Amino acid sequence: MTAVRETTVIAEALAVVDKALAEMLNRELVSTDEVADLLLDLRLLLTASAELPTND
Repeated sequence: MTAVRETTVIAEALAVVDKALAEMLNRELVSTDEVADLLLDLRLLLTASAELPTND
């Protein structure tokens, strides 16, 4: 049950990051390169977490 919940949370976080990455192309408030780098790093970490085997 916990693994399913974690997978769902990670999937939702990835969706938020993907949406934010798409929206960053239209913003000029902050350096889009820096924010995109941060979001891509976060996405990489979340994807790696989703692929870890669980001990259920």
